[in-house]
Amino acid sequence: MSVYDVVVIGGGPGGYNAAIRAGQLGLKVACVEGRETLGGTCLNVGCMPSKALLHASELYEAAMGGEFANLGIEVKPQLNLAQMMKQKDESVAALTKGVEFLFRKNKVDWIKGWGRLDGAGRVRVTAADGSEAELQAKDIVIATGSEPTPLPGVAIDNQRILDSTGALSLPEVPRHLVVIGAGVIGLELGSVWRRLGSQVTVVEFLDRICPGLDEETGKTLQRSLAKQGMSFKLGSKVTAAVVKDAGVELSIEPAGGGAAQLLQADYVLVAIGRRPYTQGLGLESVGIQTDKRGMLENQRHRSSAPGVWVIGDVTSGLMLAHKAEDEAIACIEQIAGRAAEVNYDVIPNVIYTRPEVACVGKTEEQLKAEGRTYKVGKFPFTANSRAKINHETEGFVKVLADAHSDEILGVHMVGPSVSEMIGEYCVAMEFAASSEDIALICHPHPTRSEALRQAAMGVEGWIMQA
Repeated sequence: MSVYDVVVIGGGPGGYNAAIRAGQLGLKVACVEGRETLGGTCLNVGCMPSKALLHASELYEAAMGGEFANLGIEVKPQLNLAQMMKQKDESVAALTKGVEFLFRKNKVDWIKGWGRLDGAGRVRVTAADGSEAELQAKDIVIATGSEPTPLPGVAIDNQRILDSTGALSLPEVPRHLVVIGAGVIGLELGSVWRRLGSQVTVVEFLDRICPGLDEETGKTLQRSLAKQGMSFKLGSKVTAAVVKDAGVELSIEPAGGGAAQLLQADYVLVAIGRRPYTQGLGLESVGIQTDKRGMLENQRHRSSAPGVWVIGDVTSGLMLAHKAEDEAIACIEQIAGRAAEVNYDVIPNVIYTRPEVACVGKTEEQLKAEGRTYKVGKFPFTANSRAKINHETEGFVKVLADAHSDEILGVHMVGPSVSEMIGEYCVAMEFAASSEDIALICHPHPTRSEALRQAAMGVEGWIMQA
């Protein structure tokens, strides 16, 4: 039996960051991961490969459509899908190898296999060849992540009916791709294949896309995606999917009931969300139970069992890699006897469509429900000089501030490179800044970031560039 201070089950963004931080703090640590590569869903079949395809498909569409021609660049591009997939895979491999290097650098043992709890302070690991090993640790961190949520009546085979992993490795461009679910994953992957030439139809049970978004922001994104050619069937549910010789026949009904209609596609992507990966973890051996969604409860990352901690997608909160990383740091700091916490009010969310969406903090709808009085400052990218020069004028920056204290309560952006700019407002909100603080800070000109300042000026009604 190998003895450690900390054993982490799972090698994704929560798990590998927890293991690295434990190593940095001088703890003897092991990370149990059964994949052939580290990085979990995010690095292997999620965030990273999807961003590689989003970037490549944006460049292809710019060259194929009028964007390059408008700039005076005349080309006749030809899609080499195999090479596009190859460069994606090479980039992912480099990232996963990077995590291996960080493990070696910080003296983290990678135990290759699938881990499960085996009573208090013990983890049993089953390797690919069926052999088993037992690890012992005072503290065990469960960071096993999540998996795609299945849809009754729609059996995923990753041939014609795909989950997000299958949609990242298609051997051809679909003629018609139907995406079930208008959340982040569905919209991002739908965007990739639309740019490469697919007709894309998004079917969503709710009457809006991305229900967690600020309503105005979500509507702006939907209008933009529709203008690009993506079609939406909102308030609709898929009740059956039958694989035919060269495609899939979907049965779709109104969410509120009514006559069904048939929709033909050659590929279907099921992207209705993700669920915690908590089955087969031996939770019963330490008396832990999940809720009806399979999720593990926590109190500042502690489970109900002494010495067992939970972070990332297996527990409450947004299923985001950076949220898991924040929890990993706070969890390990506490294990090491230090003070640490996660500020869940300042965790940003990004959708990497084009235009991008980035937000942090409260939405207008949440503030209204709380009865909190607030002011709004909003600045359109049509009035931003850098965005105009670059022909990227869709969207806006919206700042919500307390009507009395002027503290920034939420920020919602649609537009170019907003994923890279939301961090400024995360810092501001972490320090409880006012909108006036941002309005009085000099921003470089000409940059898209000036929109952040102008929106803050707008809270008190003194926007200068619109």
